Amino acid sequence: MTPSPAGLIITRCTVLTHDDHEGIGFAEDAAVVVRDGVVEAVISSAEAEELTATERIDAQGQIALPGLVNCHTHAPMVALRGVAEDLPTEEWFNDVVWPVESNLTEKDVESGARLACAEMIRGGVTCFADHYFSMDAVAAVVEECGIRAHLGEAYFSSQGPQGRERSLEFALRHRGGAGGRITTTLAPHAPYTVDDADLAATAELAREHGLPVHLHASENRDQAEASLARHGVTPIEVLRRTGLLDGDVLIAHGTGILDRDLPILANASGHIAVASAPRGYLKFAWPTTTPVRALHDLGIPVGLATDGAASNNSLDVWESMALTALIQKSTTGDPRWLTARQALHHATLQSARAVGLGEVVGSIAPGRRADIILVDLTGPHTQPVHDLAATLVHSARSSDVRTTIVNGRVLMRDRELLTIDVPAVVRELGERMPALLDRSHGKRIQEYDT
Repeated sequence: MTPSPAGLIITRCTVLTHDDHEGIGFAEDAAVVVRDGVVEAVISSAEAEELTATERIDAQGQIALPGLVNCHTHAPMVALRGVAEDLPTEEWFNDVVWPVESNLTEKDVESGARLACAEMIRGGVTCFADHYFSMDAVAAVVEECGIRAHLGEAYFSSQGPQGRERSLEFALRHRGGAGGRITTTLAPHAPYTVDDADLAATAELAREHGLPVHLHASENRDQAEASLARHGVTPIEVLRRTGLLDGDVLIAHGTGILDRDLPILANASGHIAVASAPRGYLKFAWPTTTPVRALHDLGIPVGLATDGAASNNSLDVWESMALTALIQKSTTGDPRWLTARQALHHATLQSARAVGLGEVVGSIAPGRRADIILVDLTGPHTQPVHDLAATLVHSARSSDVRTTIVNGRVLMRDRELLTIDVPAVVRELGERMPALLDRSHGKRIQEYDT
């Protein structure tokens, strides 16, 4: 009996592979067979010639990588790209960003999310973890454009119990949405904007409903020191005493994680992960970065992230990968850490694990969803190739991504976006800018005072 055609076969490429010991390799002149949105096999190109498929992509000379995961961002904040520059963290929040965010409408969130998804798809990001407001609009954009997302409706204690309830309702309403491409989380903002009672209630809701939690904690050293001075505990110790570390938690940033916090994280009964967005830390001149090596030694996955484009100016995870490798070399004083291969592991499988999708995406292997990007290394800035991993991490750019595939569906082919009309979105946002940027009302959605 003749087998039915595959949905997609990618041929004549080099495929990044993972082993069981956090190592990566490369299978040359390989083909990826995709059926029903799932990787069926990675075989030789010669073997693939005998197979039929609904769609074939000849990727000769290109590298097939698992799609990158942006483990922490605020996608709609691309609308605020560049409006709060060269400011300390407190002024950035209180004087610009939180006053402007008080103007946001659901339509603004939708337009910003659509532009952000276009940027991420073009940059090889196939999944993003978003922590923001009016998230029904973001979920609708995800459904429409074909990307994968891990979404949470953010809340502050200043909103009263309704904020926490909306976060839960969103998570339950959209869990498994977009044909399974959407996973959801509870999303308290941070220990300095959400009180212990709300954090404990969130931990209980997470246990009751089988949901993870995504929040900011120990974002920087100032927050950790302020928490110690005021309350006698670090933000990480707050997470422990409120029960959040008994469940699955994604901690955004963690550059203020102290040595005293490491045993707490190591002994947590839940699955703990940290998302690191190094470009923003440099921009804010924070004195420390995410302790990637210490967390790695504890077996805690560190996923790569960008944060929102209002602070980072970019949703380029490719840049986050390179910066993570370089900053780790500098802060540890060891040029052997992180290696390019380790950086690629962080950008792929570790990032997938960080958002709870380590068994679903993050590698190109049978049974994984077909979230795949094709990278062209023929440009002068990537030639010659002596070490493929080093070329990908330190020479290649996000603009070298030629094709982006999610769930077996091509979202960008040869740099052409197929699911988002970027000029139309830019026009929509442009029309909203005067009203969106108005700060004459004197309102803020919150007060930054850690």
